[in-house]
Amino acid sequence: MLIGLTGGIACGKSTVADALRARGAVIVDADQVARDVVAPGTPGLAAVVEAFGEGVLDADGRLDRAALGARVFGDEMARRRLEGILHPLIAQESMVQLQTAAATGAPLVVYDAALLVESGRADLFRPLVVVSAPEAVQRERLMARDGLERPAAEARIAAQMPVAEKAAVADHVVDNGGDRAATEAQIDALWDRLVGGAA
Repeated sequence: MLIGLTGGIACGKSTVADALRARGAVIVDADQVARDVVAPGTPGLAAVVEAFGEGVLDADGRLDRAALGARVFGDEMARRRLEGILHPLIAQESMVQLQTAAATGAPLVVYDAALLVESGRADLFRPLVVVSAPEAVQRERLMARDGLERPAAEARIAAQMPVAEKAAVADHVVDNGGDRAATEAQIDALWDRLVGGAA
């Protein structure tokens, strides 16, 4: 069975992915795929350099994400150009990795992607699991994790689709706002529903 896994910033999506992996799921991580398609020597990296120049590379010839981010930040045309290069490559490589994962015979294959709902691709990965947490919990986690002041943490949360909107289109919601034991109990129940065939 293939499912989608997403959630809001600092809601604990990685925690849930790790817990599913520990139970026998194979995880295909969209963030890792996005890094894979611009690794040194790939057509993806060559296309990004052709579009944005050698200045987006670091001294080792790897993609300098900060430099690229600075180049496209606030420039809608540049951002769209970058997305036009990367999105098809990420989609193609994701499908390759998902097929490879499915061939392992694992009881569950999970596509872990932060922007699954925003990209309009959620319906390709049903049932969809959304990891949620109250905004106050998101804020505290972000401040602790990334060393942010409260206004910066709130700005990052505000810049994203609200978790409630993602949860509204989910087939299953894991509330990761409480303690670890409560989250684990929800993951156990989710695993039983999904792998038990009653998704």
